[in-house]
Amino acid sequence: MTYCLAMRLDEGLVFLADTRTNAGVDNIGHYRKLHTVHSGHDRFFVLESAGNLATTQEVLDRIHRDLSTNGDHESLATVNHLFEAALYIGRLNLEVAASHREGLGGAGGTATFILGGQVGGEDPDILLIYPEGNYIRASDDQPFLQIGETKYGKYLLELAVRPDVEAITATKIALASMMMTARANLSVGPPYDLGIYLNGSYELDAFRLTDVSPVMQHLAQIWEEHMLQAFRDLPAITRGDLAAKDLAELAARAQKVTGDQ
Repeated sequence: MTYCLAMRLDEGLVFLADTRTNAGVDNIGHYRKLHTVHSGHDRFFVLESAGNLATTQEVLDRIHRDLSTNGDHESLATVNHLFEAALYIGRLNLEVAASHREGLGGAGGTATFILGGQVGGEDPDILLIYPEGNYIRASDDQPFLQIGETKYGKYLLELAVRPDVEAITATKIALASMMMTARANLSVGPPYDLGIYLNGSYELDAFRLTDVSPVMQHLAQIWEEHMLQAFRDLPAITRGDLAAKDLAELAARAQKVTGDQ
């Protein structure tokens, strides 16, 4: 399995991806799922991938082939908008999956991508590209996208990710979301690839973090301590609270507790 996420902030973009792949509990491998593509001085692309590894790798190979081949054809060097890049990658994804469908017994090897980056003077953005070739943007209310094993770390992103969050704070949110997912699902794991893109830079600050990286160990320790303290700080629950039959009764009990304090 896989877990990748991306955030769109006022300051720029943040990406985080695990590297674990597995075909059973005794066949675990590690492959990069966060990829960067330079295709011109005024454009920059980041691609995160989930799904069939062979499909992902062939799509990436075709992207680089199109960039290195002379002639009048579409590539990430010719698109004028980020959404055009998403449609182009979506078409490649469809073509690759279709070309192997017969060999895979009609099932096809599908892949899903998060595309992020900046083209020209447009604002940076993140798009989720479906196996069917279409895409969606992150919403303004929840400016993040996820692919792969999304459910365990989603609540934290919904709670904390806002456009005005600083990139360094967003990085801590992303890593906490990843740690929650890795603790809940063994198919997600380190090393983790982190990327921070600042508006107009056309460059990605990239970092690889392992489970023994001092920053990861320190964050995990502090995160667990604060989580346990948060439970200790929650209001006490009485037998009466548990037996309350309606919201009005619960509200009255809560008001009485607040007044007593």
